[in-house]
Amino acid sequence: MPCARIVLLRSNPMERLRGFLRNATDALSERDFRLLWIGQTGSFFGDALVGVALAFAVLGLTGSAGDLGLVFAAFALPRVIFILAGGVWSDRLPRQRVMVACDLLRAAVQGVMSTLLITGSAEIWHLIAFAMLMGSAAAFFTPASVGLMPQIVSPARLQQANALVSISQSGTHIFGPLLAGLMVATVGPGWAFAVDGASFLVSAGFLLAMRVPPRDVPARRPFIAELAEGWREVVSRSWVVACILTFSISNISLAAFQVLGPLIADRELGGASAWGIVAAGASIGGVAGAAVALRWKPDRPLIPAFLVMLLAQIELLLLVPPFPALVVAMGAFVTIASIVISNTLWDTMLQQHIPRDALSRVSSYDWMVSLIFLPIALAVVGPLAESIGVRETLLVAALIGLLANSAVLLVPSVRNLRRREDANPAEPAKAAAAAADPTDPPLATSI
Repeated sequence: MPCARIVLLRSNPMERLRGFLRNATDALSERDFRLLWIGQTGSFFGDALVGVALAFAVLGLTGSAGDLGLVFAAFALPRVIFILAGGVWSDRLPRQRVMVACDLLRAAVQGVMSTLLITGSAEIWHLIAFAMLMGSAAAFFTPASVGLMPQIVSPARLQQANALVSISQSGTHIFGPLLAGLMVATVGPGWAFAVDGASFLVSAGFLLAMRVPPRDVPARRPFIAELAEGWREVVSRSWVVACILTFSISNISLAAFQVLGPLIADRELGGASAWGIVAAGASIGGVAGAAVALRWKPDRPLIPAFLVMLLAQIELLLLVPPFPALVVAMGAFVTIASIVISNTLWDTMLQQHIPRDALSRVSSYDWMVSLIFLPIALAVVGPLAESIGVRETLLVAALIGLLANSAVLLVPSVRNLRRREDANPAEPAKAAAAAADPTDPPLATSI
C-alpha cells in the first residue's frame, strides 16, 4: 500500500518578517493616522532630548533632589488641575484644533526656555514656570489625542495604532537620551530645548494636514453638566474606577525612579551619560513592549495588563545597591516594556468600550485620578530619601507598586472585561448605561 509522504515546508525567515510587518502596520495605510504618526514621531524625538536635559539642567543649577522633584511636580500638578477642562473642551471642539493649539503653545515655551538656558540666564523658578506651562498644555493635548484616535482609525486597528504610536515614542527615545547626554556634556541643555520647540512645530504642521471626518457634537451644555456626564460614564463601570485608582498608586512608586534615578546616576554611576544609557535601555524596552502589543490580543486584556506591571518595579530594585548603569538599563528595559504593553491594552479598552462623544472626558478623569498623587510624590521623594535613606525609599516605592497591581486583579469586572473589536465607538453617551454589563453595577450615580 502506498505510504503517505509528509512534506515540511520551511518558510524564509525574512519572508515571515515581511509578512509580520505588513500585518502589523496596516493602520499606517489610513491617511490621517499616518500623518498623525509622522508628526508625533517628530515631537517624540524632541521630548526624548528634553527628558534628560531637564533633569541635568536642574542639577546643574542647584544639585538638589528636592528641586528636581519640585520641577517634575510643577509639570504634573497642572495636568491634574486642568485635565478635566481639557477633556470637556476636547469633546466640545474639534480635537485636531485643540492639539494644534497645544503644540504651538509648547513650541513658544520651549523657545523661551532654550534662550534662557543658552544665555546662562536661567534660574530654578524659570524651570518651574516652564514645567507648569508645559503641563497645562499636556492637560488639553492628552485627552484630545485619546479621543481623536477612534475618529481616524478603524475599530479593528485601534490597538495596532496605539502600539505604533508607542513604538515611535520609544524608538525616538533610544538614541534621543544618548544624544541629550552628549549635548548636556558639550554644548549644554539649552539646545535640547530648542530642538524640542522645533519638533512641536513639526507636529502642528502634520496635524493641520489631516482631514479628520466630522463628528456629531451634542448641543453644548453648562460646563459642570458636561463634566458630570463624563463622571457618570466613569463610575458606571467599576473596572474603570478600579484601574484608575490602581494607576494613581502605581505612579507613586514610579515617581521614586524619576527623582532618585538621575541623582544616583549623577553621584554613583557616571553622570548624564550614564543616565542616558539607562533611558536608552528603557526606550528599547518600550519598542519591544509595543511590538508585543502590535499582535498580542488577549481575550481578557486587563488581566495581562496588570500582571506585566508586577515586573515594572525591577528598575527600582536595581538602583538599591546600585548596579552598574548597563544593568539598571536592562531593568529599565523590562519596566518600560511592561508599562507600554499595559498602557496599550488599557487605552484600547477605553476606546472600545467608552462612547466616542464622551471618550475625551473619560480619558481626562483617567489621567486626573492616575496623576493625582504624583505631584505630591515627586515633591516628597527627595526629602523622604534625605530623611530615611535613598535605598529605603526605593524599597518602599517598589512594595507600593507590587501591592497595587496585585490587588486590582481581585476585582471581578477587571478580570472579566473582554475585547470588543466589533463595538460601535459612535454609540451616544446616553446609551452607555444600557450597554453596560449588568454584572458591573455603578459605584455612584452623580458627581
